[in-house]
Amino acid sequence: MTTAPLPLEGMLVLDFSQFLAGPMAAMRLGDLGARVIKIERPEGGDIGRRLAFAGVVEDGDTLSFHITNRNKESYAADLKSEEDRIGIRALVARADVIVQNFRPGIMERLGFGYDAVAAINPGIVYASVSGYGTEGPWKDRPGQDLLAQSLSGLPWLNGSVDDPPVPVGIALADVIASIHLATGITAALLRRERTGLGGRVDTSLLESMLDLQFELLSAHLGDPSILVKRGARNTAHAFLQAPYGVYPTSDGYLAIAMTSVPELGALIGLAQLEEYVDPDTWWTEQTTITRLLADHLATRSTREWLEILDPADVWCAPVLTLPELVGNDGFRALDMTQQTERPGADGGGPVAIQTIRTPVRFDGRVLKNNRGAPRLGEHTEAIRAEFAHKEAAL
Repeated sequence: MTTAPLPLEGMLVLDFSQFLAGPMAAMRLGDLGARVIKIERPEGGDIGRRLAFAGVVEDGDTLSFHITNRNKESYAADLKSEEDRIGIRALVARADVIVQNFRPGIMERLGFGYDAVAAINPGIVYASVSGYGTEGPWKDRPGQDLLAQSLSGLPWLNGSVDDPPVPVGIALADVIASIHLATGITAALLRRERTGLGGRVDTSLLESMLDLQFELLSAHLGDPSILVKRGARNTAHAFLQAPYGVYPTSDGYLAIAMTSVPELGALIGLAQLEEYVDPDTWWTEQTTITRLLADHLATRSTREWLEILDPADVWCAPVLTLPELVGNDGFRALDMTQQTERPGADGGGPVAIQTIRTPVRFDGRVLKNNRGAPRLGEHTEAIRAEFAHKEAAL
């Protein structure tokens, strides 16, 4: 079973997208076996080649670009040039999927909107990710992760009542949107296999953020009086009672999820908590309970508390730092890392990038690919030669 073909082997994806959400979606398809050709401007290419994560640049490209464009080919083309458009149309005629994340209307103006593409290839799956959808007053706003998080209200869910809005410190909207787009594409490909129909798949950063908050939005839509009311310091969820939170220990932090307050008090030797036998008080006295816990847990190390709580099956975990995470046996057991490589410039030694593999396994098989991100236009001539017969027919 481990030698079976990957699910998307034989599929051709044209990736017109830039920076994160679109390229990540195309990368996910590549991880599942698809061939991905990245269409880039001859001058500069994907803007993600220059927008660096933490200022890290390797071999002329940012770390983010290396990671989100692994296992792709690069085809340089000026979409405003008719000669180059002929070459692109030859690729479109053969492609299974197009991924793009331009602002609404731009691909149409360039001649590669859905209607124009479907006229060439009726079975195409045309996938678009935007900032805020194609309708409404926000559709032309800059589609960027922090801005999408902010419009969605997500930063109000983080932190305590005394904190300002706290956004999630990663490109959450981009990452989640890329997952939704890749899921929609695979579903559309399955439909095409059954019916022969191509079609469109659309999502946006904002819709992905709203889906992430489905519990909150559903509750508020049913009862407008339900609002975000962040708790006291150390609480970790605006809608869950004590002791749910993150607490300092003498050498780190300990997360405690849903558990009985009086039972927890008995386990850790905090008699005051044993008085809260009524679960309603875990809400009404949340501030007092969390303060008592924070003061008490700070007296001993994280490991000492885990030695008490783990045997009692209390839902808890240490809050690991980044070095603690990657050095932990639990992390190593997942085998989540992989190394990609591409030849160095001007015949130099290979450029290696350590990164994370796709989290999906098939038939027990861990999916890894060591092919690095392409240089700008690296495969243009080879691809044009491969598709020359299609180009000549247009």
